[in-house]
Amino acid sequence: MKVIISPDSYKGTLSAIEVANAMQAGILDVNQSIETVILPVADGGEGTLASLIASTKGRYFTANVVDPLGRMIEAQYGVLGDNETCVIEMAQASGITLLQDSEKNPELATTYGTGQLIKAALDEGFRQFIIGIGGSATNDAGIGMLKALGLQFKKEDGTAIADGVSALLNLKTIDVSHLDSRLAEANFIIACDVDNPLIGEHGATAIFGPQKGVKQQLISHYDNCLKHFADIVEKQYHIRLHDYKGAGAAGGLGGALIAFLHGTFHAGIEIVINAVQLEKHLVSAQFVITGEGKSDCQTLHGKAPLGVANVAKATGVPTVLLSGSIDESDRLALLEHFVKVESLVDTNTTLQQAIQEPYHFIRLKTKKIFEHYIQMGAE
Repeated sequence: MKVIISPDSYKGTLSAIEVANAMQAGILDVNQSIETVILPVADGGEGTLASLIASTKGRYFTANVVDPLGRMIEAQYGVLGDNETCVIEMAQASGITLLQDSEKNPELATTYGTGQLIKAALDEGFRQFIIGIGGSATNDAGIGMLKALGLQFKKEDGTAIADGVSALLNLKTIDVSHLDSRLAEANFIIACDVDNPLIGEHGATAIFGPQKGVKQQLISHYDNCLKHFADIVEKQYHIRLHDYKGAGAAGGLGGALIAFLHGTFHAGIEIVINAVQLEKHLVSAQFVITGEGKSDCQTLHGKAPLGVANVAKATGVPTVLLSGSIDESDRLALLEHFVKVESLVDTNTTLQQAIQEPYHFIRLKTKKIFEHYIQMGAE
């Protein structure tokens, strides 16, 4: 028997590779002769870098950059096993997990560090990029990243606008003359699982701003700041970001990548699946096992486990879903895509136990699942 092990992370407890290792241990507890292939996945957000590097046997680089509040930190980026494709996860430099709740500051939070990561990768000679833009702490329309790459944002008198999102209201012109010339040779694929426009009721600020610290009474203010930026972009460069699908991702970073780095959007899980060559590894496999921290109806809207199941189904390989918890009201809907849907949380295991010892319970539940299939095969 050959089993592909391809989970996402159990966010807050284990990384995707840690989940995969626990699943592998459970399978080998049943029979050491079972062939296992570990291909951890992600959907473009936090964890995408680790999954891609692990699955393709790539390597990491480290760079000194600023965090969302301008403090110096060490951040990682990577190159896939092809030694050509560079993976940058914006959450490494500009992610919300880098801040305490009390530190969230939508006025000052910047994507400058993400631009520094791109610049560091350009220095290493990379020109093919996958940019994962989930998990941001920012609502700055990507101007921090663009500043790090040489763009200048000027007031009517020709001087630079001040730092901070509100200063965008003073923006008159965007000067691209000092943009890093190496970007002309680069190709950017944007890994993203949202299609929100830049502004409006479904835009970056209205939908994602509150989790980044935007107070309800200031949503319209920050939305107007992003609108003014989009107005200038449209006036100067004839690119309309206002209602462009995906432009609102990562507080507007998606729009900046589209307009100035000519990035193209792809569903994060599709990028990861292609990069790890899942379809090739499915040859001669009997099962796939995947999972995530919690599975519910949202899983069926572009999340990593569904992407894995869809590829497996197309090649005739059944997929098992093992997640930390399952929304019971969505179990039947999930069973339309997975041959078996299991949760760590059951009549014998509480949510608290599963959170405290996730590796142990993933291993135990995986063992039970595959004991069942081995027994079925023997009958």
